[in-house]
Amino acid sequence: MKFGSIEIDFSRPHVMGVLNVTPDSFSDGGQFNSLDSALFRAEEMVSSGATFIDIGGESTRPGAAVVTLQEEMDRVLPVVEKLSGNISAVISVDSSSPELLAEAASLGMGLINDVRALQKEGALSVAAESGLPICLMHMQGSPQTMQENPTYHDALSEIKVFFEERIAACVASGINKDNLILDPGFGFGKTLTHNLMLLKQLKQFESLKLPLLVGLSRKSMLGQITGKEVGERMAASVSAAVLSAMNGANIIRVHDVAETVDALKVVQAVMDV
Repeated sequence: MKFGSIEIDFSRPHVMGVLNVTPDSFSDGGQFNSLDSALFRAEEMVSSGATFIDIGGESTRPGAAVVTLQEEMDRVLPVVEKLSGNISAVISVDSSSPELLAEAASLGMGLINDVRALQKEGALSVAAESGLPICLMHMQGSPQTMQENPTYHDALSEIKVFFEERIAACVASGINKDNLILDPGFGFGKTLTHNLMLLKQLKQFESLKLPLLVGLSRKSMLGQITGKEVGERMAASVSAAVLSAMNGANIIRVHDVAETVDALKVVQAVMDV
């Protein structure tokens, strides 16, 4: 799959490094919300083996406050502009705002990573015009309400139906299906049981014949399992990354890049035998 000028081979799993340029993200809020610290962190993750750097200016943790479009653009666009052409990784932008995505595309973004799966007004047309790959994520509800009482009759089937509907909407808007990536949205309107079931049955999404992106790093489900606070979940996060890769994930979105890269090298060595 081609991301701007960079072509990525998905015959092996790749690591996406998280770069939150927000004051209130659940794990690293406030650590990288100055331009210099964000650029340093991006370069550090690339040198550790990240194939993608995912820049987000809106916290989507449960109960997160809504940010204005201008706030989000002020946080994200300077980082995209500075990184473009200066790092070897694909620049991904974690946003649902069509105005921001249009600007980021002109500045060198290589991947649209939308937790709302291009459901905001105008997002489909901007994505189509960009010609870039898009990651469509499943979320039940909104970040403000998604964890209040997530309920499914059959979570796996319902998420697959959602993806089929969004794929159809993308294709109808002129987006090439081969430019789509799917993310089941761990922790976005799911209970611990839902999350574990989705991880165990991740290969079921292979029937949609599109690459899979998975983000489990440091999430509350790992805290529920281990009893550890956010900053103490590296081992659990790496374990989840390994399980994801072994169950078919193509892109693993993480905070702890170097450790995950090493773990995935072991996974790939075993799979290559």
